[in-house]
Amino acid sequence: MRKISMAAQAKWRRPSKPLWRISRADLDRLMGTIEVASAQLSECLFAAGAHLHIDRANLPTIYYGLTGSGMIAIEGAAPFELVPHMLVVAPANKSIDIVATSSPFRRSLCGADSIKKNCFVPGLVHRHEIGDGEASFSLVCGLFHAVYGSELDLFASLASPVVESFDAPDQLDQLMNYAIVELAAREIGGGPMTSTLFKLVLMTLLRRSLTSTNPWVEGFSLLNDPPIARAFAEMASRPAADFDVQTMCRSVGLSRSVFMARFAAVFGDPPMSILRRLRMRHAANLLAANALSIEQVALCAGYQSRSSFTRTFRKHYGTDPSDYRVEARNIDGAYEVEDDGAASDHPPSSIKVA
Repeated sequence: MRKISMAAQAKWRRPSKPLWRISRADLDRLMGTIEVASAQLSECLFAAGAHLHIDRANLPTIYYGLTGSGMIAIEGAAPFELVPHMLVVAPANKSIDIVATSSPFRRSLCGADSIKKNCFVPGLVHRHEIGDGEASFSLVCGLFHAVYGSELDLFASLASPVVESFDAPDQLDQLMNYAIVELAAREIGGGPMTSTLFKLVLMTLLRRSLTSTNPWVEGFSLLNDPPIARAFAEMASRPAADFDVQTMCRSVGLSRSVFMARFAAVFGDPPMSILRRLRMRHAANLLAANALSIEQVALCAGYQSRSSFTRTFRKHYGTDPSDYRVEARNIDGAYEVEDDGAASDHPPSSIKVA
């Protein structure tokens, strides 16, 4: 693999001006619908020259530089330097190689095959030491799954890495460290706490998309099509509202044909199919919470009759709403037993949130 120069990196990351993209108001509404469905995080400490390999996974991976510097190579992309306060998100199904470096010596990953590799699964342990000797480089790495509106994968369309540099006042160091501490402690409420902390990291990244001139923003087609983003933000934030295609077209100023084509280009499905998925996921969350009757859940999901809601829910989840609720309660009971000290199949530094 060929290492690109710092000047080339700067050119690659900094177009002349920000791209046309989602508005502040629409991004704010979208950020309110983001959920972290799962996260597995580890702090990795590298001795000088140590090499870490992470195999392909069906989830995106995240890397955040804490101290020192290293070279990171994401499959299909040129290696670049990972420094403190730099956040990198690699697409799913990409292998990763990271080599610790120490100034003034810089070693290209093109020779990484000759270095002793340490294969690692993020989240397997909360703290992982690579190589012999004192750590010269440290980072947080992890696997995660984040969704819009409880249903749509936030990073599903990501084809190339997200690379963005932050500063100490952004406090991503503290957020990442707090998340790892919560995962390792396994205290009551640790799951929701970690999910919230990791969500703050992602929201900080999305907030940067308003002003960043780095090309990763182009990888989020939703962020670069403001009318479609506005329509989706409406649906995701108010799934029970009475939507129809014609009304959405008028609200975003597009003809029906253009709206349908651009919406499908972003999401892969027509708007009413996406709305149905958002409603079903919203209903599933309400059923799992067990605070409303089936009729009330139906109304909150935008259905006027229980029978219509039940038919749609059964088609989407393969089970009746009442059976889904019972199953969710059984799962919650199993988690309670686990919290009381029973053995768990999950590693100390992973959390899955329903």
